[in-house]
Amino acid sequence: MPEFINISVYKFAPLTGLPELRVQLLQLTKAQCLRGTILLSSEGINLFVAGNRTQIDVLLAALRVVPGLGDLTPKESLSEEQPFNRMLVKIKKEIIAFGVEGLDPAGRPTPKLPARTLKQWLDEGRPVTLLDTRNDYEVRMGTFRGARPAGIDHFRDFPAAVARLPATLKNQPIVMFCTGGIRCEKAGPYMEREGFTNVHQLDGGILKYFEECGDAHYDGECFVFDRRVGVDPQLRETKTVMCFNCQMPLTPAEQQHHHYVADKTCPHCFHGKPQKISGFAPEL
Repeated sequence: MPEFINISVYKFAPLTGLPELRVQLLQLTKAQCLRGTILLSSEGINLFVAGNRTQIDVLLAALRVVPGLGDLTPKESLSEEQPFNRMLVKIKKEIIAFGVEGLDPAGRPTPKLPARTLKQWLDEGRPVTLLDTRNDYEVRMGTFRGARPAGIDHFRDFPAAVARLPATLKNQPIVMFCTGGIRCEKAGPYMEREGFTNVHQLDGGILKYFEECGDAHYDGECFVFDRRVGVDPQLRETKTVMCFNCQMPLTPAEQQHHHYVADKTCPHCFHGKPQKISGFAPEL
């Protein structure tokens, strides 16, 4: 069975000519039979795409000639099936919805901490607060041991979560992390603006950490925004599924619950149809 290469990559860089670039990329990806989502904005690019090696290489070659995107370095994982239903290329105000003006991730980024350095810090038992900036439904599938969840349903709720953090953390070392790094690109500068003086972001997020460090200091799996739903620390697809009704990710144990009925309801929504979980859109 052929394997699909799943790539995810983002880049904060000033982009111009977005309508023309959108048409170009839509034509190229469809000609190459690629599927996934590419988000374009004046602030940069964010994409999740899957195809075979040749198709992926053609796309990356086209992207790298765009001014500002020459050093794109995607994260890769494999799947036996195509995880996306169709190919979308969209122009957005932001490549990751946050809603806070005045941040400049390209010009004034938060310091990045390599995955292996974080592992070393944790091996040594350094005093550090691990701040999980993801949504609660992602955190419940897995996170770093001892990490502090932001306690949010959507990334737009992050500023309110920062306001709830104890003032004692403002001068303490904090390492924030998310799936692939993009949310921290905005969360970090925002925290610095709010007076936090010793903030780092995990470079490449959980997926890069899995690639370089496996499951060291991490329990569970990582939610991904495609039909795989979750990947383990070896970047293999897990048996977690998405509830048809409320879109909550369900572990194998939850799928054995008497309130789980495939394609109908789950333990989180059996009492009635709730509003679907917020924030279910491509995020890294």
